Amino acid sequence: MSKQVVQPRIRGFISLTAHPDGCAANVREQVAAIRAAGLTGHIGVALVVGSSTGYGLSSALTTAFGYGAKTLGVCFEKEPSSDKTGTAGWYNLAEAHRLAAAEGLTFETINGDAFSDEVKEQVVEALRRLGPVDVVIYSLAAPRRKDPDGTVWTSTLKPIGAPYHGRAFDLRSEAVVEAELEPATDEEIEATTKVMGGEDWRYWVNMLRAEGLLAPGARTVAYSYIGPEVTAPIYRRGTIGAAKEHLERTGIQLNETLAQSGNGGGAWVSVNKSVVTQASSAIPAVPLYLSVAYKVMKELGLHEGTTEQIIRLFRDHIGPGKTPVLDAERRIRLDDLEMSEAVQQRVEAIWPTITTENLAETTDYAGYKADFQRLFGFGVDGVDYDAPTEVERPLA
Repeated sequence: MSKQVVQPRIRGFISLTAHPDGCAANVREQVAAIRAAGLTGHIGVALVVGSSTGYGLSSALTTAFGYGAKTLGVCFEKEPSSDKTGTAGWYNLAEAHRLAAAEGLTFETINGDAFSDEVKEQVVEALRRLGPVDVVIYSLAAPRRKDPDGTVWTSTLKPIGAPYHGRAFDLRSEAVVEAELEPATDEEIEATTKVMGGEDWRYWVNMLRAEGLLAPGARTVAYSYIGPEVTAPIYRRGTIGAAKEHLERTGIQLNETLAQSGNGGGAWVSVNKSVVTQASSAIPAVPLYLSVAYKVMKELGLHEGTTEQIIRLFRDHIGPGKTPVLDAERRIRLDDLEMSEAVQQRVEAIWPTITTENLAETTDYAGYKADFQRLFGFGVDGVDYDAPTEVERPLA
């Protein structure tokens, strides 16, 4: 085994290291919040595709520690070695496995490419042992996808139809800047939809149905995001937005498929609140918007992280005995607080006034930065970052 002093090596929206103790503390904090929520009912088996960070991690923890489910997660994380730390997602799951084992809960992980046939086959084998699935959460966030025939699709962050000119935030220089992006080609739109749309979600659900591994009344949910007008040109009306629209249409189609099959379950898309993730930090305007939204929502007492959002999703919409509340497009709207008039009016008033010089006063960039560091286990209270820690931690 190997003990190291692990220090942050963060460059813009990329971290080259992750702290095992900080990641473990983050997971324990999430589990404590889930326990305190007093969720009622029981889920037999849950499958979470994209289970190691963000909304996917919170979903896996909620099914296991909130509802006692046998939880199977799928992720693609880098294992630690004697001279390198693993990824934050690896350490998150290492602690989740440890906590679950201590409490006698079943919490398993398949680490590999969720797009691949090989991983799907491994999931089928595991579920034949664990039992048919009651809840399928699709929270996959990947930059590229490789099809079984070898075709590689790479997602692109671009506007559609016209160039993007707008405010952005350079995380490396911590400066408010003007960003410019050329519009996407049809091929780039198609590739992004292949990676981030609903096709793979449909594959997962149809595979489980064909294998007889969907329990009666099984529910499946995929996660999406809409966002405000200030980010719409680069997000919702861009390539990622096109992919999310495809995901949402897929949810309607899957719901019809489950109804026609007599399963008695349902499929929905949950539109979640904006949160700090490594992926969102790479999108022009989003870090700046998040810094403003965090300031406003904290002042109004409306701020939620991934744990609070997923607790609300299960407690109010998809947990045992719950009926989802849907908007006109059949979407669950967990972004209701963020997109409220009270929040967005204040965001829109602050937005044009932000400069590099007044960033600290007009936004909660300090909170954004702290949350970003915590993604990788840094800046967590109670962790001694000067002390050597064991970096080779197993997922068992």
